[in-house]
Amino acid sequence: MSALLQNRSLSNSLSTLLYRHPRLILTLLLVPPVLWLGIIYLGSLFTLLAQSFFSIDDFTAQIVYTPTLDTYARLFTATNLSIILRTVMMAAVVTVISGIIAFPLAYYVARFASGRMKAFFYIAVMLPLWSNYLVRVYSWKLILAKEGAIHWLFNVLGLGPILDWVLTLPVVEGSSLSTSYIGTTLTFVYIWLPFMVLPIQAALERVPRSLIEASSDLGARPNETFRKVIFPLAIPGIAAGSIFTFSLTLGDYIIPQLIGSSRPFIGQAVYQFQGTAGDIPMAAAFAMVPIVIMAFYLAAAKRLGAFDAL
Repeated sequence: MSALLQNRSLSNSLSTLLYRHPRLILTLLLVPPVLWLGIIYLGSLFTLLAQSFFSIDDFTAQIVYTPTLDTYARLFTATNLSIILRTVMMAAVVTVISGIIAFPLAYYVARFASGRMKAFFYIAVMLPLWSNYLVRVYSWKLILAKEGAIHWLFNVLGLGPILDWVLTLPVVEGSSLSTSYIGTTLTFVYIWLPFMVLPIQAALERVPRSLIEASSDLGARPNETFRKVIFPLAIPGIAAGSIFTFSLTLGDYIIPQLIGSSRPFIGQAVYQFQGTAGDIPMAAAFAMVPIVIMAFYLAAAKRLGAFDAL
């Protein structure tokens, strides 16, 4: 009985202490996630950063733990710069195409769709995310193959020679869509499109109808209302969606590995240097490139109000 009373007294004392010191509650709640973020996430990033300042001995293939900038200097060779430029261009193209496709769809749902239509819209957008990532990528590999549905459709329509001519263009470079940059771009857009659609739709939902009605009352035409009222207010959602599509494309290495040409992207370079070549310092230096690029990208997106739309 005395032990029960003692435990109850201790519990009451602890409750009183927490009630009188709300900051203590906040501290206790934040310590576990902050420790996880600081040790596991940020700790691994700082370790990666430290590895990038080392070098590898060309003779013994052993890591030389002496701080140097030689590894970063190797990033500025023509080959490595082409990898970085290729990846950034692909990320930018995927982001632009995703925005062009996502905006009309999100605009229709936000402005005109009924309750049931919106429910169908959310299911349709989210449904691809319910399947395995690799399954979707391999499915597109089959669709884009020489014997796949797209090549078959072009041949049935008599447009096969046109597709073959497009595949011979220097920028495209592929014997089929599955071995060309077009196939890589299509797959990226399909995989990341939901991450662009939903932020834009949410931003358009927040546009007050009173502003649209006021614009109409003041004599603005529908296209003027769209250009001067709706689109500017949707820019934070577009910027928020672009963060996902750009960053995810920038760091992905599976899609370029399975679909596209043999020319590597940043993710593939990191994998090859770390796994095949065993050059961990160079892999770490390459891995820092997307981090630096995204730091500038996030700063620009923040100025557009992207964080308010997330």
